Amino acid sequence: MNMKKGLLSMALLLALSTILAACGGGSADGGNGGEGEDGGTQFLGILTGGSQGTYYPLGGTFQTIINNNVDGVDATANSSGASVENMKKLADGSGEMAFVQTDIAAYAAEGKLMFEGNKIDNVQAIGSLYPETIQIVTTKGSGVKSVEDLKGKTVSLGNIGSGTRANAKNILKAHGLSEEDMTVRNLSFGESTDGIKDGSIDAAFITSGTPTGAVEGLAATQDISIVPIKEEKINELKEEYPYYAKDTVKEGTYGLKEDVTTVAVQAMLVVKKDLSEEVVYNVTKAIFNNTDKVTHSKGEFISAESALNGVGIELHPGAKKYFDEKGISKD
Repeated sequence: MNMKKGLLSMALLLALSTILAACGGGSADGGNGGEGEDGGTQFLGILTGGSQGTYYPLGGTFQTIINNNVDGVDATANSSGASVENMKKLADGSGEMAFVQTDIAAYAAEGKLMFEGNKIDNVQAIGSLYPETIQIVTTKGSGVKSVEDLKGKTVSLGNIGSGTRANAKNILKAHGLSEEDMTVRNLSFGESTDGIKDGSIDAAFITSGTPTGAVEGLAATQDISIVPIKEEKINELKEEYPYYAKDTVKEGTYGLKEDVTTVAVQAMLVVKKDLSEEVVYNVTKAIFNNTDKVTHSKGEFISAESALNGVGIELHPGAKKYFDEKGISKD
C-alpha cells in the first residue's frame, strides 16, 4: 500500500511539473522576451512630452489605435520631458517608443551637441509625422517685435537639454545673440506661458505643432503675438542646419491677424532597435492605416506618403517592411 501511495505521489508531482512548465511558456532558447509572439505580451511604453504640448495628446491617440489594432501589444502613453529626454530614456531602456524632433534624433545618432560623448545607437525610426513649428511667443505689450528685441529681456529657452532649447540657441546665434544677452529661464511650455501671463518673463521659445495647447490657453486671456523670423535668417538657418524648413503660423491661430513666418523641424516616431520586426511592422501599419482616427489638428499632416520626409536616422526593419509594401521610399 505504501509503495502504491509513493508511486501515485510521484506521478502527481510529474504531472504538476509538466503543467507548470507549460504555463511558464519557456523555451530552450529563453523565449522572445515578451515580443508579442508565442502568446506573450509586448508592453510598449510611449514617451511623449509635457501635458500642454502636442506629443502628449497624440501619444494618447496612438495608444488607443495600437491597442485596438495590434494583438499582443499593450501600449501606454507617458508624459515626459520630450525629445532629448525621450532619446536618453530609450537608450537606458525606460521606454520602447517615443516622439522626438528629427534634429534631436540626428544629434543623438551622431553623438553631437547635447549627446556629445553619449552617442545613442539603439534607436531607429518609424517615420515622421508633422512640422514642429518654432514659435517665439510674447504679448503685444512686451515690445518684442523681432528676434533682436529679445536682447535685455527675460526669455524662456525651454527645458535644459530639450529640443526647444537647441532650436532657440540656433536661432539666437543666427541673429548674433547668445544667452548672455538676456535673462534666461529654463521652463516647460506650461511654465513659459504662465510666466508670460504673470509678467515674470517677456517671451518664450516653444517648438511644437500648432496650435499648441499651452499657447492657446495663454491666447484665451492675453493678446499675444508670435515673433517672425526674416527670410534671410531662415535661409542662413537652412544652410547651416539642413533639417530646418520654412514654416508659417497661419492667420487666425491664437487670434493672429496675419500669417507669421518662422521655421520648423519635423516630429517623428522612433523605437528601440531590439523590438521585433513583427511588432514594429504591426504598430507602423496600425498608425498609418488609421490616420483618420487622429482627431488632433496635426492629424491632417500625418500620412504614410510623407512619413519618410526628414527622417535622418536608420529606419527600423519593421517600419521599412511596411513602407516597402506601400511602395514608399525616402527621397
